[in-house]
Amino acid sequence: MLLQPNQRIKLDDSDDQLFYSYPRFVTHVDEGFIQQLTDLYRQRIPANTRILDMMSSWVSHLPTDRDFAHVEGHGLNAEELARNPQLNHYFVQNLNINPQLPCLDQEFDAVINCVSVQYLQYPEAVCSEIHRILKPGGIAIISFSNRMFFQKAIQVWRDGSEAFRVELVKGYFRSVPGFSTPEVICSKSTTPNFLQWLGVPGGDPFYAVIAHRLI
Repeated sequence: MLLQPNQRIKLDDSDDQLFYSYPRFVTHVDEGFIQQLTDLYRQRIPANTRILDMMSSWVSHLPTDRDFAHVEGHGLNAEELARNPQLNHYFVQNLNINPQLPCLDQEFDAVINCVSVQYLQYPEAVCSEIHRILKPGGIAIISFSNRMFFQKAIQVWRDGSEAFRVELVKGYFRSVPGFSTPEVICSKSTTPNFLQWLGVPGGDPFYAVIAHRLI
């Protein structure tokens, strides 16, 4: 296993489903991050494909100008998932208790995970499941920034730098035979260019780690 037991510890070790028992109809990253993510999905996920939006919420950030064959949602709050207009179906499951997904082998063309990977206590097992449910050639996109519910992120994520976290997610993919070499997309600032020219600082950093199922 990639992680040691102490690296999986959360400051708040109560059931995650209790923490997410009430809906949060907010986005956890800024508009610049969201636009970059939607653009990435548009570039990498073809139309008329089947997608699993893992650890989702009331928005999926998929492009609205493209039709997909099916978008399956997964998360911890049914009320949030029910409000997501891009989902065709959804299910609730705590992956830290049961990482095995109720999905068929090679069922999806794409698996996406937005700003949630830091909460997985057994990411190696989850990545193995991602590989199982992806079709050969299918794509997995894990995106994240530097925000988190600190008490619910695992210790190795809390303690690591942003660069370390990128390497960590690459390691999750590498821990499962049959994934391509992970690709990284990184943007230190999501502030629009015209605002950067005016000297406006900030913006959530954008990171995406991408891998394909080879076999």
